[in-house]
Amino acid sequence: MEYINLLFSEIYKILYVLIPVLISVAMIVWLDRRIWAFVQKRRGPNVVGPFGLFQTLADALKYIFKEIIIPASSNKVIFILAPIVTMTLALIAWAVIPFSENYVLADINVGILYIFAISSLGVYGIIMGGWASNSKYPFLGSIRSAAQMVSYEVSIGVIIINVLLCVGSLNLSDIVLAQEKIWFVIPLFPMFVIFFISSLAETNRPPFDLPEAEAELVAGYQTEYSGMMYAMFWLGEYANILLMCALGSILFLGGWLAPIDTPLFEMVPPPAWLILKILFLFVLFALIKAIVPRYRYDQLMRLGWKVFLPFSLIWVVLTSGYLLYFDLLPVY
Repeated sequence: MEYINLLFSEIYKILYVLIPVLISVAMIVWLDRRIWAFVQKRRGPNVVGPFGLFQTLADALKYIFKEIIIPASSNKVIFILAPIVTMTLALIAWAVIPFSENYVLADINVGILYIFAISSLGVYGIIMGGWASNSKYPFLGSIRSAAQMVSYEVSIGVIIINVLLCVGSLNLSDIVLAQEKIWFVIPLFPMFVIFFISSLAETNRPPFDLPEAEAELVAGYQTEYSGMMYAMFWLGEYANILLMCALGSILFLGGWLAPIDTPLFEMVPPPAWLILKILFLFVLFALIKAIVPRYRYDQLMRLGWKVFLPFSLIWVVLTSGYLLYFDLLPVY
């Protein structure tokens, strides 16, 4: 009986994190569309429900009732597994995201490595979908995605080293608590900018949405998918976007910490501050999609390997040299 109670307790904790994430994905899709419409002087979703709030729900119902078509020449097992892998990996990464000092599903000491490992595996779902479709356009899209995500994960990994040098811990809660005096976005502002741009590439967001570029690849690795299988790719993509916004908030914007330590700001619950910071970064994601034109593939690769990676490595040397010279390296 004790084991059963423990099992139900863990399931409750998982759902306590998972359900808000799924609801948030539905809401940010609506917000995404509204921001694009605002920038382009359109109305956006405004018919289904008040202010078009139920438009995402209507889209979800459409996907549920659409027929799932599996190409006859595809590798059916891998074709079906691909969207499941993409969505699952996008959701399980939230297990280590701390919403407050005591509100985290798994407060492990290597939380940052866990997220890095899960996000690195995310490319497999896209490669599986593109290869299993047995069609040239999805396959080209998946190859692009593999090259793109690997390229920008290198830069993100080097950027994270700068934060870890200042903290001395791989635990995400420790990283947040280390920013009680000053958020890392101030001393590491260039790294924050590169992290944000690399996050766009990591999540295949414009101007780096080359794996699914409609102009030349129809819809990239998703071309042969329909119904709920297509929606699972879409769900995984937006869950990843929110995850990168949460990671950026934790690494550079103080996580759940208030901007100023005042009685007024202390009245706001810590999780609310993290949610507000995630929304702020997501609005920037949406604005860039509406404003910045798509890069060419050679420009994307050049930016990652010839600009971001060398600059990030130089900044690691500068950060470590500064901390060592002024005896500011953390000791645990």
